[in-house]
Amino acid sequence: MGLRSNEVDELIVHLISEGFLNEERFAKAFAGGKFRMKNWGKLKITNALESKGISTYCVKVGLAEVDNKDYLRTLQKILLKKETDLAEQNTYMKRNILARYAIQKGFEPELVWSEVKQIIPDR
Repeated sequence: MGLRSNEVDELIVHLISEGFLNEERFAKAFAGGKFRMKNWGKLKITNALESKGISTYCVKVGLAEVDNKDYLRTLQKILLKKETDLAEQNTYMKRNILARYAIQKGFEPELVWSEVKQIIPDR
């Protein structure tokens, strides 16, 4: 934009001091938005934030925006929706497909498998 490097530095310092550039606020908005809009799990959100160079502290603050009850409810909702779309009859194959789907969305494997086993119990 025609600015010298020292002018750019001054502008960035001013934006940070005035709160326009705020890594913590970005992490909160990003985590909350990806969870609510795209139903991403915490692992996928963490990886995306880290790939953007966000600090570990800000990643943790961002993930705090995701309520645990809503998190579990969302996982259950996407698993139930995916189950209704499946034509697979084999219980073990159905479980595997559901688990892979939720894990790919960034949910923790241990949590996913416990929910999958509740949705599709052993016969």
